[in-house]
Amino acid sequence: MAKDFSTMEDSNRSSNPSIHDVSGTTRRTVLRGGLGATVSQLLAPLAAAGGAAALGGCAATNGAVSGSLLGFRSVPIGTADGVTVPEGYTVQVIAPWGDPVGLSGEDHAFKEDASNTTAQQETQFGMHHDGIHYFKQDGSRSGLLVMNHEYVDHGLLFPDGMATWTAEKVRKSQAAHGVSVCEVAEKNGQWQVVRPSPWARRITASTRCTISGPASGHALMKTAADPQGRTVLGTLNNCASGITPWGTYLTAEENFIGYFSGGSTPNPHESRWGLRKGGAGYRWHEHDARFDAEKNPNEPNRFGWIVEIDPYNPSHTPVKRTALGRAAHEGATTAVTQDGRAVVYMGEDARFEYIYKFVSRDTIKPGGYAANASLLDHGTLYVARFHADGTGEWLPLVHGTGPLTGANGFADQGEVLIKSRQASDLLGATKMDRPEWIEVDAAGWVYATLTNNSNRGGDRMPAVDAANPRANNTMGNIIRWKEDGDFAATRFVWNHYVLAGDPSLDRADAKGNVKGDLFACADGLWTDRRGVLWIQTDMSTSSMGKGDLKNMGNNMMLASDPRTGEVRRFLVGPAGCEITGATGTPDGRTMFINIQHPGETPSEISDPKNPAAISNWPTKRPGSRPRSATVVIRKNDGGLIGT
Repeated sequence: MAKDFSTMEDSNRSSNPSIHDVSGTTRRTVLRGGLGATVSQLLAPLAAAGGAAALGGCAATNGAVSGSLLGFRSVPIGTADGVTVPEGYTVQVIAPWGDPVGLSGEDHAFKEDASNTTAQQETQFGMHHDGIHYFKQDGSRSGLLVMNHEYVDHGLLFPDGMATWTAEKVRKSQAAHGVSVCEVAEKNGQWQVVRPSPWARRITASTRCTISGPASGHALMKTAADPQGRTVLGTLNNCASGITPWGTYLTAEENFIGYFSGGSTPNPHESRWGLRKGGAGYRWHEHDARFDAEKNPNEPNRFGWIVEIDPYNPSHTPVKRTALGRAAHEGATTAVTQDGRAVVYMGEDARFEYIYKFVSRDTIKPGGYAANASLLDHGTLYVARFHADGTGEWLPLVHGTGPLTGANGFADQGEVLIKSRQASDLLGATKMDRPEWIEVDAAGWVYATLTNNSNRGGDRMPAVDAANPRANNTMGNIIRWKEDGDFAATRFVWNHYVLAGDPSLDRADAKGNVKGDLFACADGLWTDRRGVLWIQTDMSTSSMGKGDLKNMGNNMMLASDPRTGEVRRFLVGPAGCEITGATGTPDGRTMFINIQHPGETPSEISDPKNPAAISNWPTKRPGSRPRSATVVIRKNDGGLIGT
């Protein structure tokens, strides 16, 4: 996540009291696991991804730890405008913003002066890469990369930035959002985007998407352009991602509300989601009435969903899965229950928002997407409550349960899901410090990054609690929990995996308890095939090198051994960037990560007259525009990454 458009209204500051008794005790249980051979055959996509969620249930780890999973020497903190990795590793850059994705017949090379047209941008990789996944074709030699494009920097996208503003600029800005699908292959030791490719595809903020699940056709989803409430144009602010056992990609719509302009006096529903007049600077509403919420008050309700994409079918219409709830979503990590149902864990990256999970009603069937096309439309959505004694519970967001009734503004299940924040408020879920990516390890622990929350404990803000124990939380932490017997359980035990920080600082709340290399503001998470937990950071550019972050340098990626908690710094990124999104080939010998917004300025808007003021990565030519890109990492001896 790069831009935080979240806003807090008074009701969210005072409602749903926080836990004040912080307990250091955490109850641990060894949970049974195992999944039958029939179900395990369905899980090839998750197993290939290295995700332990494919194991089904929660496996016990009772054996002694033998050796570290981390076999590389840490790289130092740095501020250089480049990518630093350990000795013995090689970095290659592919798929930068503006390069063609590989559509047949395209001839749309990137123009350094940003003069590419909208039509060209619609065939090129979008801006600000985020979540990513490798879908194998020929094993570890070729496959499909699917990646998000979270937002845009208009100072880089246009030759004159926003000095003028036109309908054509709005269309190009929308074309630089969304998702890219490209084919990649290894040839002569180098990875490259295959062009042309029948699999290549761009999904943008103008692409037709289907609305499915309980909110499909709901009165709050209907607009003049879509009176049925079942079709929406576009997906945007796509942040983090997930994969399903049936081979599809899940992309999360995060800070969608900032694209809309509201009225001068928003209603309570609009206020709870942060809608305000003028939006957050995108100005799309000036030339696209869809984003003027005064004219189209229901259009914002059609964003904030998990979107499912079938990468193996270029003609597949993306589907917004409303059963998974509406939120400022970051990520959708899938696990599988012992009886073969899908469980999707989701964070909501905004201050004092929530952690969710969805449990499907039906079991996963053989046959890929075609056999599971409606699986995510039926099930139960839950929100987490963390207790001070190290236990927790999942609260169902089900119409008619507790306060979720018509008397409290929820006419039906569709309205509960559209207003999932309000429903979670009423249920008394735990307000978290910006929960982002979620991962599951081989022992069944579920990890979530809590990036930071400098408002914690502030005036009229929720106080510290057991799960969020630091006021003015500038450093962030990683929390984890284990379900009570299976991923579908409604109770769990939890603890803090690590409190990020810098032990040299005077302020106790910022020191942390990292076992190894210091870091701050954990964001991305990925578990590889060996069980290494990869941690990516997102310190804001405006805070880098200042205050609590004065010793942190550029954003970085670290590796951690969940058996010991050890953390080692594996990579440091270019100036002004965020490290986000990680995936790898099934053999564990190639890793793909995304470098987002290199050269981002403290104002987050680049100067079009000096686009390379902070960075000119990855081309490194004088004055060249910084471009988000995918980085390929390999070990020179051909070994497993991280060994």
